[in-house]
Amino acid sequence: MRHVDRRYVVVLTVLAVVTAVVVVAQAEVLALVLSGGWSPGWLVAVVVVRGFVVWGGQVVTQRFAAAVKASLRKRVLRDSAGSGGQAGSVATLVVKGVDAVEPYFAGYLPQVVVAAVVPVAVVVRLSFADLASAVVVLVTLPLVPVFAALVGMHTRDRTRAQWAGMAVVGGHFLDVVRGLGTLKVFGRAAAQAGTVRAMAGAHAAATMRTLRVAFLSALVLELVATLSVALVAVPVGLRLLHGGVTLQVALLVLLLAPEAYLPLRAAGARFHASAEGLAVLEAVAARRAVAGTVDGQAPPERSAAQTSPAAGLAAQAHPLDGLAAQAPPPECLAAQASPPGGSPDSILPGKDDIKVSAGAGCGQLGEVGAGCGQPGRRVVVRVGRVRAPDLRCAEVVVERVVVRYPGREVLGEVSLRVGVGERVGLVGASGAGKSTLLAVLLGFVTPASGRVLVGGVDLREIDRESWLRQVAWVPQRPTLFPGTVGENIALGSSGDVRGAAAEMGLAHLVDAAHPLSSGERQRVALARALVRDDARLLLLDEPTSRLDGGTEEAVLRATRRLVAGRTAVVVAHRPVVLGEVDRVVEFSEAGAGR
Repeated sequence: MRHVDRRYVVVLTVLAVVTAVVVVAQAEVLALVLSGGWSPGWLVAVVVVRGFVVWGGQVVTQRFAAAVKASLRKRVLRDSAGSGGQAGSVATLVVKGVDAVEPYFAGYLPQVVVAAVVPVAVVVRLSFADLASAVVVLVTLPLVPVFAALVGMHTRDRTRAQWAGMAVVGGHFLDVVRGLGTLKVFGRAAAQAGTVRAMAGAHAAATMRTLRVAFLSALVLELVATLSVALVAVPVGLRLLHGGVTLQVALLVLLLAPEAYLPLRAAGARFHASAEGLAVLEAVAARRAVAGTVDGQAPPERSAAQTSPAAGLAAQAHPLDGLAAQAPPPECLAAQASPPGGSPDSILPGKDDIKVSAGAGCGQLGEVGAGCGQPGRRVVVRVGRVRAPDLRCAEVVVERVVVRYPGREVLGEVSLRVGVGERVGLVGASGAGKSTLLAVLLGFVTPASGRVLVGGVDLREIDRESWLRQVAWVPQRPTLFPGTVGENIALGSSGDVRGAAAEMGLAHLVDAAHPLSSGERQRVALARALVRDDARLLLLDEPTSRLDGGTEEAVLRATRRLVAGRTAVVVAHRPVVLGEVDRVVEFSEAGAGR
């Protein structure tokens, strides 16, 4: 009740008293009308008044519930800021969870107040009309809340478990969506899809178990109320036949008796509808307590501010066009003499190709497409069926690639040649398109024009999985998934997880679960790449941007071993990182098309 304003309780009490008066008045008037004592016009007036009372109560409760939901959302977001909690569970709590409290504040709580007032008024009126019937009602009334409480306690436990399951499913799903690129690069997307499917199935089963209990509760309450009304109605009917009561009194008793049980039945039914909301309020209170504990602790490790590139950086930069071609190693010449994956005929358009309109999906995240050019043209999009060339022998060439999102161009025309084993650094202002170029190389973004060649084969023709098996990616904002740090480093890899963690200064955290600081998350991403022994192309996006000076030196030593003998494209600003590459390519805003 800590979330309930006292003024709201006062308003609910006033509405409950008015409702009780109207209920008794409606029964009185209806009994008089049916017995021929009053005009039906009085009944119409009372029914209209009762309708206005119900409408006014709904307006008040809905407005209060909306205010409580807004307050809870602000509280959850404020308490979650900087607490290191899982973003997915916070999102589930803020969206689905807070909405679940509405049945409690707008339904169950008002009904409890009505259930505390109306039955009392009904019993008092019955005691003046027919004392025997009033005694029967007074004795049987407690049975309804007793049975409701017995079933409700069981429902509460089930609902808590159901909400906990929903929070886990929602949090895990959001983490998977946010880290989908990482999962695809490391070949774990299919496994995570199976995990989400299993978790959703378990949650659905838990929901069905909770609903079965709720339906059982409704059956029990209806049965108790029906039998109780029958205990009143049968004696009254017999006494009416023998002249023991008048018709008006008998009608009044038969009309008021169900009204005594109705608020209690409704409160029991609405308790089950609001049980999830109660579980959410408990979760909010628990998060509040955790936030209070975290406020008294020292903040976790945070990154140092980024330093500016060295003044001599411009002297290292090379123009994007006209790069000198590097000859592949002699042992690779034979492999490049014919297209990978089969004869030239195997990469020609065939019956399994998909036709789409040119320009559709240009530069969009999603499935790989081709032919983004003149509007209205029909082009053939190759669904990758060619095995990726061996990157130990194949160079990567970016030919006049342009990426457009709806309404803007995010990457201007870029050409770049990355030789086998070459380490290329990309520098430039924020928003120049460096990270977008990495997304193009990963196959996550389709160029609006231009192409990427791998060993002479268009990247759009290459099987996505065979390509990503040779690529290791360290994003600028790494995503961690539910589990320990060691599991996040491995992501299904059989490499030396503990060794990689030790090189990144994470040996003491291998068996721990996150939350981690931003610098620690960055080191987890680097360790992921370190255990990928089969990766021949490394794409590093600001690999040391969130590390302090002491940690950066240790990570750089591990990164040198990581890139040794491999092709690497590194987005960086810090001179110490750029000193590890073979050449630097500078992106300008004009070159990026912005």
